[in-house]
Amino acid sequence: MTLRNVAIIAHVDHGKTTLVDQLFRQSGTYRENQRIEERAMDSNDLEKERGITILAKCTSVEWNDTRINIVDTPGHADFGAEVERILSMVDGVILLVDAAEGPMPQTKFVTGKALGLGLKPIVVVNKIDRPDARPAEVLDEVFELFLSLEANDEQLDFPVLYASGRAGYAGREDTVRDGDLTPLFETIVSHVPEPGLPIEGEFKMLVTLLDRDPFLGRILTGRVESGTLHINQPIRALDVHGARVEEGRATKIFAFHGLDRVPVEQAQAGDIIAIAGLMNATVSNTIANPMVTTPIKARPIDPPTLAMSFAVNDSPYAGRDGDKVQSRVIRERLEREAETNVAIRVTIAHDNDSFEVAGRGELQLGVVIETLRREGFELSISRPRVLFQDGPNGREEPYETVVIDVDDEHSGTVVEKMAQRKAEMTDMRPSGAGKTRLTFSAPSRGLIGYHGEFLSDTRGTGIMNRLFEKYGPYKGVITGRQNGVLISMEKGKAQAYALNMLEERGVLFIAPNDELYEGMIIGENAKPQDLEVNPLKSKQLTNFRASGKDEGIRLTPPRRMTLEQAIAYIQDDELVEVTPKVIRLRKRHLDPHERRRQSRKSEAA
Repeated sequence: MTLRNVAIIAHVDHGKTTLVDQLFRQSGTYRENQRIEERAMDSNDLEKERGITILAKCTSVEWNDTRINIVDTPGHADFGAEVERILSMVDGVILLVDAAEGPMPQTKFVTGKALGLGLKPIVVVNKIDRPDARPAEVLDEVFELFLSLEANDEQLDFPVLYASGRAGYAGREDTVRDGDLTPLFETIVSHVPEPGLPIEGEFKMLVTLLDRDPFLGRILTGRVESGTLHINQPIRALDVHGARVEEGRATKIFAFHGLDRVPVEQAQAGDIIAIAGLMNATVSNTIANPMVTTPIKARPIDPPTLAMSFAVNDSPYAGRDGDKVQSRVIRERLEREAETNVAIRVTIAHDNDSFEVAGRGELQLGVVIETLRREGFELSISRPRVLFQDGPNGREEPYETVVIDVDDEHSGTVVEKMAQRKAEMTDMRPSGAGKTRLTFSAPSRGLIGYHGEFLSDTRGTGIMNRLFEKYGPYKGVITGRQNGVLISMEKGKAQAYALNMLEERGVLFIAPNDELYEGMIIGENAKPQDLEVNPLKSKQLTNFRASGKDEGIRLTPPRRMTLEQAIAYIQDDELVEVTPKVIRLRKRHLDPHERRRQSRKSEAA
């Protein structure tokens, strides 16, 4: 049986995981009567809820006499570290592009990584059955993208297929509207080369993914680069510099079949496998025979650009919802996260009760927080801050390419708001159907907290995509949130009577009977300054009867924030309290006298 290793790369929501579902069905990986979920590769709860792929996953299908190892990769740039490592395991890529949207920022990101490795792409124009599909223009845009990424002649001579992943068909003409995925299977077999790695020689494998199993411990996944591995064979782990990490035995070897890891007795060069038996080896380590001393060269991972502080929850309601509140437990969990997610960097703050967690973006760090929250952790989270670096001309900050699709009527507002955030417009063009596509080069610092405002400005119709671009010159002061906040003066349950009186002050984040405490943020002030209020005040009772019935209090529904919205909203002197059940906004210093003292200090500084 011949072997092909291929990765599917694309922008968020262009249909990678749905297409893999159909490859499973049509290759016979599933039994006829087997009950299967939609987007089966998105196994993580957060992936199912958000509709995005967060973790790269390996799978395998058999078609005729060929075994095809398929890797489903994340499309979001925040999880780019996953993409980079995965591409080192494969010999070809399927580039999936939406037939209406065309190449998007993350398409450029993952395609650039693939072309840089010398991989030959197969282009699949997906969602060909969309009423607004424009396959010819999209294909031209893909070709232009390849040229801008300096693809070589061999890479530019790519095969093209038109498909509907949801309906399960593909063809070589853009008029195709039925059939199956046979043309895609045939193209993978004919266009993607066999691994061609030496079966002779010493066993070597580069670890690209790390997973944990409650019974087997660490599971290390990678492609065998040379030699053969047998079960219980002695192995050694080397770091990127060739230093010995540990020695042990391959107690279990797994191959991939469909969605399952299947135990096998041996594996040889070209196979994508998972190994159990080592305690300390991690991503980018080389697993090899004990006599091997030279590691496989591992590709460098792009450095983090954003950091936020994870601290112990010290609010008056700490420990009510979660059972993991101690700094020691939080530290151990974050260190474990950094082991498996190499794009995350964790450092302990000087007070030992807080930890700086650095990553590639707000979404990635938001996923880490949400994961911990669901595991029973309680945390206090700070506002994100960008990580500066020293350049040849002084301090440099990260920039992002921002591509915005917006209705024509809102384009002026978006351009104005982006200019306030020190963004420079690099392109503006009509994208059809009354929409405009705007491209900006913007400092990451100015984009923190903008997404919610962007959705309000565009009435929820705008689409924003961001991608790390470069480190560039510091852009100076960028104005943040314009409004102050309403801060509770008391601890207890919010009263409808008091909230009714406060509605004229601004927008409320709470509802009657919500539990509050002193220093908690309960709303946004209509004015620039912060305002301390009493949301617990109830109506005074008297002996006098009213001449008519009191009118029922009708409150405007509160603005409830998601975790990402809350993190983006807060200022430097504020925190987000995260527990398994609630998300609260609060001042860093709950005591009003301490807040005023710190404010005077910062003004003096």
